[in-house]
Amino acid sequence: MNKIRIEKIENLPARQVTFSKRRKGLFKKAGELSVLCDAEVAIIVFSSTDKLYEFSNSSTVDVIARFKLCTEDVEEGDQQSPNELQLVTDECMRLNMELAEKNHKLRHMEGQDLEELKIDELQRLENMIEGGLSRVLQTKDQRIMSQILALETKGAELTEANNLLRQRLGTLSNGDGNKASGVLSDPGISTDEEGMRSGSCTIATSCFSTGSSSSSMDDSSSEYTLSLKLGLLPR
Repeated sequence: MNKIRIEKIENLPARQVTFSKRRKGLFKKAGELSVLCDAEVAIIVFSSTDKLYEFSNSSTVDVIARFKLCTEDVEEGDQQSPNELQLVTDECMRLNMELAEKNHKLRHMEGQDLEELKIDELQRLENMIEGGLSRVLQTKDQRIMSQILALETKGAELTEANNLLRQRLGTLSNGDGNKASGVLSDPGISTDEEGMRSGSCTIATSCFSTGSSSSSMDDSSSEYTLSLKLGLLPR
């Protein structure tokens, strides 16, 4: 099978025919690519006679604008990436050194690796620990006092609530006692009974007085009658 040599076609008519065929085939393949793969495609071709040919499944201008935007971002990223990478590297190194220093101080505060410290460093460490301990104790005392005050307040509230409940229970008990007394001794019934008793006493007294008067009168009449019979009436 003879292969076509890829080189410039010197014959102008043949070159124009080949250009036309290959251009149509290229545009066809681009259209198939856009349909099959849902791609946004744009092709710009200038002929040897400076004639413009273009193909796009959407808009060539929009595709070119998008292409320029992407290439500008890539160029800016390429220009800034070394600097940004250096900044990130420096920041990581600084943080690692700071972390190592903090861990070293923490081990000293825990009483480890003290052999490498000098007297003045040990004195500073002691002062630091004493100051921290003092703040810890002060904070603990404040928390304890706050809890004590909260418990006292709660206890006072519970005591007040208990007293209110006792007062209510006492009120309810007194109310039940008064109701029972009212049932046992009704004022209307007492008044009627007193009246009946007073009346009975009055009647009894009257009867006794009447009986006594009648007895006295009977005695006087008998004495008078006896005196008449004996003729002893006074003159």
